[in-house]
Amino acid sequence: MIRIYPFIFILLWSSAFITTKPIVDNSDPFSALAFRFFFVAVGFYFFSLISKNSILINRNNLVESVLSGVLFHGVYLGGVFYSISIGMPTGIAALIVTLQPILTNILSGPILNEKVTFKQWIGAFLGFVGAALVLGLDLGEEIPTFGLIATIIALIAITTSTIWQKKLSNNLPLSVSNFYQAIGGCLFHLLIVIFFTRAFIDFNITFFVAMSHQIFLVSFGAFTILMFLIKKNSASKTVSIFFLIPATSALMAWFFLEESLTATDLIGFLIASIGVYIATRD
Repeated sequence: MIRIYPFIFILLWSSAFITTKPIVDNSDPFSALAFRFFFVAVGFYFFSLISKNSILINRNNLVESVLSGVLFHGVYLGGVFYSISIGMPTGIAALIVTLQPILTNILSGPILNEKVTFKQWIGAFLGFVGAALVLGLDLGEEIPTFGLIATIIALIAITTSTIWQKKLSNNLPLSVSNFYQAIGGCLFHLLIVIFFTRAFIDFNITFFVAMSHQIFLVSFGAFTILMFLIKKNSASKTVSIFFLIPATSALMAWFFLEESLTATDLIGFLIASIGVYIATRD
């Protein structure tokens, strides 16, 4: 059963890129994310009660979990949502974030004392090449400077959060850890809204459908699977599956949004898949 988790994660996480655009078209990114993680926190709170996991934890675990949530749910998602809201092409944003496994491979050795093999480096390289082919780099598209900066910051945040989460190993139940991480993300976005932007959400059907998808399938589903995989595997191997995200997102956009999918895209998907297989096999 555990072997199927990465595939479920890929499908759920990839689908988030499809529903991000409808959300930021109907709200400012930070109000939307504060709204999302308020309900995510509530959901994990009740799940903790049902599973009889106490949410009373020591101060160190509290600070560690909240900080992890600030990095992952706050800075990473905030950067991605903000960049797309000001005109950054979704595909290019996804491609930049896909550099995460390379950064994780570089940092997991000295920080986590994990051995990153030559085979993993080859897989990482092929994964990046495949992702680049799938998404393409359309130099004719205008890329907003602040959008590019925000996406790079998001890349650094998700890399740091992944290594941080693996290094902690606080053995908290996933529901409790996710509860405090959601609180961290919610508080981060609330502070952004209060001090730096104007709150705006158009509560229409499109917003509710897209937001429901991200709350239930992405935050409750994909993120929990990711935290589980990080605990069970090395950080460098876990994040290698991220190379399949852009390709899968492109396939979903072709199927659901009728966006074009070329032969180059299909070749890139194959190369990325081979790269992930090489990087993650024992």
